[in-house]
Amino acid sequence: MPAPSVAPALGSIASDERWVENRPTAGRRALDVRELWAFRELAWFLASRDVRVRYKQAALGLCWAILQPLAGAAVLTLVFQRFTNVSSGTASYQSFAFCGLAVWTYYSTSLNSVTASLVTNSSLVTKVYFPRLAVPLSALLPGLIDLGVALTVLLVGLLIFGQLPGIAVLTLPLWTVALVVATIGPGLLLATLNVRYRDVHHAFGLLIQLWFFASPVAYPSTVVDGGWRYVYALNPVSTVLDGFRWALLKAPAPGLPAAVSAAVAAVLAWAGLRYFVAAERRFSDII
Repeated sequence: MPAPSVAPALGSIASDERWVENRPTAGRRALDVRELWAFRELAWFLASRDVRVRYKQAALGLCWAILQPLAGAAVLTLVFQRFTNVSSGTASYQSFAFCGLAVWTYYSTSLNSVTASLVTNSSLVTKVYFPRLAVPLSALLPGLIDLGVALTVLLVGLLIFGQLPGIAVLTLPLWTVALVVATIGPGLLLATLNVRYRDVHHAFGLLIQLWFFASPVAYPSTVVDGGWRYVYALNPVSTVLDGFRWALLKAPAPGLPAAVSAAVAAVLAWAGLRYFVAAERRFSDII
């Protein structure tokens, strides 16, 4: 008995099939905030994973968030206060340096994490669709834990030694937001470039070293006077550091140059976001 023909059945199946082609959109793309918010749990998962990896099998745990700026403050105190007699205003140089290094540690480590975030998560980027902006944004979150721990220890030390912060301490959340904004702009630019040019990762160490000395971490920004203050404020981190010290150590409040830093930070954030959104459609092909 001849076998029944399966050609009609196969033909009916083939006729019902529909091919769906996923291709990148053409032209300019706008940031889809609603879609990004829908994937907020992914950003939170990536951030919590980075925290677990950072402190997994670390005997001292969060104590490293205190030891790093504390050791750096000791070195800066020896070099800049003992040898060069740098003034720290009304606050002790130790607290001045500790505050600066706590803020700078967040900035440098978070900027490095954002820069490397897409390459580090390349297996996820190339296999699953999600708004790629969730990856660099998640890299901004873990450092906030270390920053919070370090600043809490600084506040406790100030209270113990009777150096109570003024009413400006209420602006601390605003300066934290300003620090994140100052980080995300350069971070998105570097992360996008790092996908195509891995030299960015190798050049980052040199860049951050130069940026350290161009920022008022070990010295107050008041050493720059006159019209040069506005040129110096082109570095948005300079005003952020002054803001944290104003809020915690009763340092001089940031003046008009702060408007320059705010404008630069906003422009960098806008440029980084536009460049990232325009280039993300090619990430899966070239990463």
